[in-house]
Parts: sequence; C-alpha cells; structure tokens
Amino acid sequence: MLFRSQQFLSWPSWALHPLPDGMSATDGAMLEPLGVALHALDLGHLRIGSTVAVVGVGPIGLLLVQAARRAGATSVAVVEPLVHRRDAAKRLGADVVPDVEEPSDDIGADAVFEIAGTDAAVEIAMRAARPGARVVLGGIPDGDRTSFPASLARRKGLTLALVRRMNEAYPRAIRLVEHGLIDVSSIVSHRFPIE
Repeated sequence: MLFRSQQFLSWPSWALHPLPDGMSATDGAMLEPLGVALHALDLGHLRIGSTVAVVGVGPIGLLLVQAARRAGATSVAVVEPLVHRRDAAKRLGADVVPDVEEPSDDIGADAVFEIAGTDAAVEIAMRAARPGARVVLGGIPDGDRTSFPASLARRKGLTLALVRRMNEAYPRAIRLVEHGLIDVSSIVSHRFPIE
C-alpha cells in the first residue's frame, strides 16, 4: 500500500470545530469518544440522582463514568473483566465495581450503558438494570449481530436504545473539556510520532 500525507484537505465548514486556545491536539483527538459517550448519555435519559451502570470501560466507557457523575448520577457501577480498566474507572468516579464473573441482578441501575459489543455484555447490562430502566447499547458486535434473552428484557420492561456515532456533540464535548469538567487526557496511555 502507498500512503501519502497531505497538507490540506477540503472539508465543509459546518463540520469543523476549532479547538480553544490551550487545548492540546491529543485532547482534541479524544473529543470523538467523548462525543459518543455524551450521545449515549442523552439516549439514557439520565436524571439527577439516577443510578448508572456501565458495562465495558474502554475509552468510551471511562468517559461515560465521568459524564454520568457530572450529570448527577449518585452511583456508578462498572462491569469490566480487565483489572486495569476497573482501576481506571474507580479513579474516574465509579464507586461500585462488581465481580465480573458474577454479574448481579441487584445492581438495579436506572440507566445502563453497554459499551463492550458482546452478547454476554448485553445480557449483563440487562441484568444490571432495574425494572423499567433504559439500556443503551453502544458496543459494536463482531459480525453485526446482537442477541439477548428476550424474556429478561420483557420481564423487566426495559427500554432499549442504540448508539451510533455521536450526533451533534462536538460543541458540548469541547466546552466540557475546556472548563475542566471531563478529563479526556485520563484515557490517553501512549503517544506515538507519525513515523
């Protein structure tokens, strides 16, 4: 494959969002996963005082933990098999980290965000939801299929919402980072030169 770099690219002005002075290019690059997290949060209809669960705390899940806290969640549980991600979630505001081997029905969250992309994660999210809760599916499954026990969703009367991309979240994401309300640098582990 031949890769070329180019100095200029034509792009519609409505789709451009200038970074504020002082915001690093690295922080700017993290605005996209933050935008997805914000759009997911919007679809979760989170209200102040709500309880939240996040299943899968990669970059988007970690940003959801922070955003849920900023939106007034009183409790944020995370379910994640990787210890370093669970530890990062605790540092960023998660306060309940159940044993991933025993996903519990007793989390009882008002809004649950599945950001892992596996059928097992979808089922864990549904189990973590209280009856009548909203479950937002944001993970991208391999093979473009998701399945779950329909009886579980029906019995609890769950409302499902699906996330794709970030909607019009860039301006909000920029403001949250600019005002120090969300720490996007917390999800950056390495920086590599273009070479």
